[in-house]
Amino acid sequence: MAVPLLMTDDEGESRPTSLVIPEGWRATQVYEAVDKTLGLPVGTTRKSLARADLKLPNDAEGNPEGYLFPATYPLGEQPTPEKLLAAMVDTAKRKFHGAPIAAGAQRNALNVYQAVTIASIVQAEAATKADMGKVARVVYNRLERGMPLQMDSTINYALGRSTLTTTTRDTRINSPYNSYQRMGLPPTPIDNPGDAAMRAAIDPTPGDWLYFVTVKPGDTRFTADYAEHRRNVDEFDGNRQSASPPAGAGAR
Repeated sequence: MAVPLLMTDDEGESRPTSLVIPEGWRATQVYEAVDKTLGLPVGTTRKSLARADLKLPNDAEGNPEGYLFPATYPLGEQPTPEKLLAAMVDTAKRKFHGAPIAAGAQRNALNVYQAVTIASIVQAEAATKADMGKVARVVYNRLERGMPLQMDSTINYALGRSTLTTTTRDTRINSPYNSYQRMGLPPTPIDNPGDAAMRAAIDPTPGDWLYFVTVKPGDTRFTADYAEHRRNVDEFDGNRQSASPPAGAGAR
């Protein structure tokens, strides 16, 4: 959770002085955190987008997803949602559209917005920072081969949830974010990535991997062989079932 940093004013009341936005938060989570920190009614920050005049790239079409950069933001005097959102977007543009990232995107035949979109998938899918470069490589390998990405994180985004369980029914939803049925990248980023995910997106680890699954914490397996991947998925399913309490165990 993003916990505002607090200070005590002259009347002994605690008030927030800054807001920490974690890596990988979706825009909806950022809006909620701003509302809570500023003591505003739920939905205020989302409604403020229309008048925030955010300096987003044209590809974003007014949607700040991917550009609400995760960092610590001082509230300053008389903070408003518009000021905070603008600071996040300005930080993202400064980091993403500078020479190193822009050149890295171009080197991979992408524009910066596409690189941010890949970084958002990497941020959502990689279990550790060490895995980020490999996850990015899987994305590139699948795109180059004309394969659907088949990333559960895009399904979760479409459904507004976060879960490790994706059903066959989920993969049939009618959404531009359904990367099981639709080719290429999703239309927008699916969260707000940090520096490490962005670096992975423009400089992926060399490899031929097409599949990956985190079998258990600390054990993510990457492979180019589908049969091996299925064995890894079966092991993941077995570990998850064995970790679940037996039916009725909660009613004693």
